[in-house]
Amino acid sequence: MGENGNHPGIRPVEVRKRTPGSGPILILAALFVVATFLAWYFSWFGRELSDADISKYLSDVKNPRHVQHALLQIQQRIERGDTGSKNWYPQLIALSSSPETEFRLTVAWLMGFDNNAPQFHEALLKLLNDSEPLVRRNAALALLRFNDTSGHQELVAILATYAVTAPASGVVASSLQEGATVARSALLARIQQPDGTVVQVRSPLPGRIHKVLKANGAQVAQGEQVLSLISDENSIWEALRGLALVGSYEDVPVINTYVNSNDVSEKIREQAKSTVNAIETRTRELRYKK
Repeated sequence: MGENGNHPGIRPVEVRKRTPGSGPILILAALFVVATFLAWYFSWFGRELSDADISKYLSDVKNPRHVQHALLQIQQRIERGDTGSKNWYPQLIALSSSPETEFRLTVAWLMGFDNNAPQFHEALLKLLNDSEPLVRRNAALALLRFNDTSGHQELVAILATYAVTAPASGVVASSLQEGATVARSALLARIQQPDGTVVQVRSPLPGRIHKVLKANGAQVAQGEQVLSLISDENSIWEALRGLALVGSYEDVPVINTYVNSNDVSEKIREQAKSTVNAIETRTRELRYKK
């Protein structure tokens, strides 16, 4: 035993005091977690908004997420049969003329959920002439709920290829290949003008590159076609479903291109078959009535 009564080689246990600075660090960590949660919570579209919040969010056009959140809440209320949602209809009509594409795109889809609102019907007819193809497509699909076939040609156009033209003259710079999948707003090409200015060509819709008409390094004139796109499968499926209701016999050839295509899913092929059958049945019935 040592002189102090302890076992030789074993040091007395030292009692260490807590570092004074650890408290503030823990508080900061907790505040960071809380702040992260609140940021997520207030940006989460599933969060229920009050009537006052919806009105406030709809007017907050500088914050697109707020507007989109409010539009989603209004759509859900319309689906539930909440007549109070009509209070925001004037704001929805105003957004259908917004310079912001996302607002017009969402509103065009939302308006189809109340096919008894004449002001929606009128606004959708105007959106059929929108400069953005996706807005026109949503308007055409929404009009079907009003038993309005005005968007028929737009639905057929979804099944055809979409021409992307050059916004300026110059030399094309692009590494994208045919068959490449692109998202909406994806960079398709750059055009270098004679003065050195570079203009971007972005995809107006999601889909696949069908044909590249101006390869990398090629000269292109303003308005000349650079490439063509094939719509994404969700848009094709929605168009086929719509044409099953309003398609004509003249649409069958373009629909048939999807029946035996190896470039689309089985879901698309089956829907194409169903659409052709629906059109042919309707055509026979009309001829029989005559």
